[in-house]
Amino acid sequence: MAKKVVATLKTQDGRSFTKVIKMFKSPKTGAYAFDEKMVPADQVKEYLKK
Repeated sequence: MAKKVVATLKTQDGRSFTKVIKMFKSPKTGAYAFDEKMVPADQVKEYLKK
């Protein structure tokens, strides 16, 4: 499961970024954890497919 947070930020060069939160299950403990990253808006789908 993945969750995309609706927060876009623009830099001075005009490139917009999106904050993405990805949930994953730890293979060692079985607990759920979250990975939070700032990703360019055009690469969000590629990041979530990984």
